[in-house]
Formats: sequence, structure tokens, C-alpha cells
Amino acid sequence: MFLARVIGNVVATNKDPGLHSEKLLIIQPMTPSLHPEGEPLVAVDGAGVGIGEDVFYVRGKEASFVFLPKSVPADASIVGKVDCIDIVQRRKGKKR
Repeated sequence: MFLARVIGNVVATNKDPGLHSEKLLIIQPMTPSLHPEGEPLVAVDGAGVGIGEDVFYVRGKEASFVFLPKSVPADASIVGKVDCIDIVQRRKGKKR
């Protein structure tokens, strides 16, 4: 799973029948420290999220598993909403 932020919607009047009634969103991949990483991509929404929310997404074959038993042609799918991120950083030289 990867971390991303939803940055937009996609409206498609003509799309594959397997995507009928599925919401398409534009997501910006992020590092664990919440910095943008790489190019934005389109993902099928499997978690009911909206613009501005932080999400988990999967790519490849696993992207279609979210919608089983329905067959959805997806390369990227949102699988969860991030409620909170806590980052603990160690200081150099400090023993635990």
C-alpha cells in the first residue's frame, strides 16, 4: 500500500463498462512525511473518500481485488482513508 492525497475528480462520459458507477479520483502520491512524490495518477475509489483526504492506495493486479466479485479494470485503487499520521523521529546519537 502507498500513501496519497486526493487532489481532484475525473468525469468520464464514455468509459469501460466495468467502471460503470465507479468514482474516479486524481491522487498525488506522498512520502511518509507528507511531501508530494512523483506524478499524480487516476485511481478508482473503493473507500468513499473525497478531495483533500489522505488515503492508502494499491497498484497493479491488486487494484481490482477491492471490487470483487465485480470485475473492475483498474491499475490503481483507493483502499482506505487515513485518519491520523504520527511520525516519531529518532535523534542521532541518542540511545534508547
